[in-house]
Amino acid sequence: MSVTTQGLQLNIRQRAVRSTIELLSSMRFAIALLVVLSIASIIGTVLTQDDPYPNYVNQFGPFWADIFRALSLYTVYSAWWFMTILGFLVVSISLCVIRNAPKMIADTKSWKDKVREGSLRAFHHKGEFVLEGGSRTQTAATLGKLAQRLGYKFVTRETGGATLIAAKRGALAKIGYIFAHLAIVVICLGGLLDSNLPIKFQMWLFNKTPIQSNAVINDIPPEHRLSTANPTFRGYAWVPEGQYVSTAILNQPNGSLIQDLPFSIQLNKFIVDYYSTGMPKLFASDIVVIDHKTGQRIPARIEVNEPFEYEGVSIYQSSFQDGGSQMHMTAWPMAGASAKSFPFDGTIGNSAKLALPAGQSVPGVDGQTIEFADFRAINVENISNGSGQTDARGVARQTLKEAFDERLGSGAKSSKPLDLHNVGPSVQYKVRDKDGQAREYNNYMLPVDVNGARIFLAGMRENPDEPFRYLRIPADSGGTMKEWMLLRAAFEDPALRDQAAQRFAARSVPDANRELQQHLQESASRVLTLFAGADRSAQGTSQAQKGGFQAVAIFIDKSVPKNQQEKAAGLLLRMLEGATWDLWQLARTQAGEPVLKPDAQSTRFVQDSINAVSDSFLYGSPVYLQLDSFKQVQASVFQLTRAPGKKLVYLGSLLLVIGIFSMFYVRERRLWFWLKDRSEANGGGVDVIMAMSTARRTLDFEKEFARTREAVSRALGAKPEAASASSSGTDRTP
Repeated sequence: MSVTTQGLQLNIRQRAVRSTIELLSSMRFAIALLVVLSIASIIGTVLTQDDPYPNYVNQFGPFWADIFRALSLYTVYSAWWFMTILGFLVVSISLCVIRNAPKMIADTKSWKDKVREGSLRAFHHKGEFVLEGGSRTQTAATLGKLAQRLGYKFVTRETGGATLIAAKRGALAKIGYIFAHLAIVVICLGGLLDSNLPIKFQMWLFNKTPIQSNAVINDIPPEHRLSTANPTFRGYAWVPEGQYVSTAILNQPNGSLIQDLPFSIQLNKFIVDYYSTGMPKLFASDIVVIDHKTGQRIPARIEVNEPFEYEGVSIYQSSFQDGGSQMHMTAWPMAGASAKSFPFDGTIGNSAKLALPAGQSVPGVDGQTIEFADFRAINVENISNGSGQTDARGVARQTLKEAFDERLGSGAKSSKPLDLHNVGPSVQYKVRDKDGQAREYNNYMLPVDVNGARIFLAGMRENPDEPFRYLRIPADSGGTMKEWMLLRAAFEDPALRDQAAQRFAARSVPDANRELQQHLQESASRVLTLFAGADRSAQGTSQAQKGGFQAVAIFIDKSVPKNQQEKAAGLLLRMLEGATWDLWQLARTQAGEPVLKPDAQSTRFVQDSINAVSDSFLYGSPVYLQLDSFKQVQASVFQLTRAPGKKLVYLGSLLLVIGIFSMFYVRERRLWFWLKDRSEANGGGVDVIMAMSTARRTLDFEKEFARTREAVSRALGAKPEAASASSSGTDRTP
C-alpha cells in the first residue's frame, strides 16, 4: 500500500463539491496550511501580543501600526483568520486520516500469504536451501521457531503440495503514520479549546461586551463580566500586599472583560531578590486562596515557573509592580526668590494637587497636579564614565588584543568597563498643568558619585518614548541640595545680584582705579542678570530659554563682533564664575551661615552649580520634589488561566512522539519461507526458498538480511544454493 498526496475521489456529479473535498482531504493542502500557521506563529512570537495600542504606535509609527492592527498581528493566536486556518487544518488532516487509516490498518493485519513460488524467486533479497533428508513438517516447525526467536509473528498455510510460512515484524510502523496525524488534530483541537473562541461565542450569544473605561470592579455591570463557569480564559490580576482580588482582567482589542473567579487571592508577602546587575533573581508571592463556597483558606507560594492550581485555574507569577507606596517629600520651588521649601506627600498610583503653604507664591504653580507613577527602592546603575587610558592628545590607547576582543566573541558583551552600584531609591511622577499637558520626572533620593562629584539626578522627558534628560544638582558638604537651592533663589534676587557684582568688582580691581572698578561692576551685574533670565531686553524674544548660558550666548552674538566673540565669551564666563561665588556667600550670610574660604571643593561646587542653574531653565516644573522617606508597598501581577485543552495538547504531544518514533525507528519487515518436497529421483529431502522485504531499503536491512539468511542456514544445517538474485531485481510485496 502506498500513501499519495491526493485527496478523496468521490463519485459525485457536482464537480465543485468533488474538487473541494479532494482539495480538503489532500496532503498537499494540509502541508500548505501548516506552513501558513508556522509563519503566523513566528510573527506572534516575534511581535509582542496584547499590548496597549499606543505602545505599537510608538514602536512602528501610526501608518504601520494601523496596518498591523487591521491584520490582527497584535492578537495573532485569537485572530479570526488564524482560527479559520486552524479549523481547516483539523478538517484536512482528519480527512487524510479517514482516507488512509483503514487501508493502513488492513495492511497491518494482512499476512500477505497469497504469494507463490515464482514471486518469491523474483525477490532481490532471497535465499534457496536444499535439505537432503527430513520432512517438510519438521522443517516448517524448525523455521517457525527460528522466526519467533528473531521476533517475527507468522502463520503457516498448506497450498498445492507446498508449505508457506508468512512472517512479519514491525507492522506498527504504519500505526505511527496514524498517530502522527491524529496528534496534529488533537493538538489543534486543544488549541482551539484554549483559544478565545469560547469567549467570542459568549460575546456573540450572550451580548458580552468589553468595558472601555475605568471603573470600580464591583460596580461593573453583568454585560462586561464572564461567569465562573467560563470554560477557558487567560487573564491578569494585580494584588497589592495585604489585599485580595476575586476577579481577573481579560484584555481585548477594544477594552477589557472581567472574569469572576470561584475564589479570592490574598497576597500576604511579596519577596524579591536581585543579581548584582539589578535584574531580579527571584520573585515569589506568599498567598492565601479563599474558597467562596466553603470559606476554606489554602496557603501557597507562587514562584516563576512554579504555579499553583485550584479549581482548574492555574495561578502564575507574571511580574511585580508598586502597590501604592507612600512618599514623603520636600518640594523645592524652582522659580522665585523668596519662596521656601515645604513638605509634600503622595501615594504611587494616585494624584495630588500642588498646593503652596499660606503666604507663599511660586510662578506657574496654579492648576498643577502631581501624578505619582512608580517607585523603585533599588536602582543598580553603571556609574563608570567608560574612560580608559589616553595619550597626550586625549585619544584612547588600545592594545591589539583589546581591539580584537572588542570585535570578537559574544555580541552581548561590551568593551566598556562596568561599575555597577545600587544608587538608591527613585520616584517617578508627572506634573500636569491646567491645560492637560504633562511632563514626566524621575528623581533619585540620594546623590550619585559622577566624575568625582556628588550629584542629585533629576530626570525629565516630555514624551513617554523619549529617554530621560537629567538635571545634575550638586550636593553640598552635608549631602543635601540646600546650598544649591539658596544659590538658585539668589540669582532671582536683583538686590543680591547687585551686591554680588559690587563685591566681585571690589575684589578684582583696587579702589585706586574707581572707573575700571565701576565698569567691571556694571559688566558683572549685566552677566548675572542675563544668566538669571531677568534681562528685560530679552523678554518677548523667540528663544525657548531666557536664562543660563543660552542667554549669554545670544547677548554675545548680538553685541560682540564675530572676530572678538570667543575672547568675550571667555571673559564673561570667568566674570560669571567670580560673581557667582560672591552671590553664594551673600546668600549664605542672609541664611545665617558663615562665609566660606575658596578651595578646590567649593570652587568645583560653584562650577557645577552654574551648570545646573543653566539647565534648570529647561526643567519645566515649578517645583522639584525631593524624596525624603517612603513606606514601600509591593504588588504581584498574577496570570490566571483555565486551560481544559492542556490535557489534549499533552495527549497530542505524546501521540506525536510515539508516531514519529514509529515512523522513523520502527521498520516493517516481511519474511517468507516456501517449503516443497524434493522428488525421489533427486534424492528426496526438502527445497526451501526464503525471501525478505521491507518498506525502506537501508544499509541496516542489507546486514539484517545477511544475518537472517545465516541463521536459517545454521538452523537447517544446509548452505544456500543461491545467495540472492541479480542486483537488477526488485522486491515485490504482493
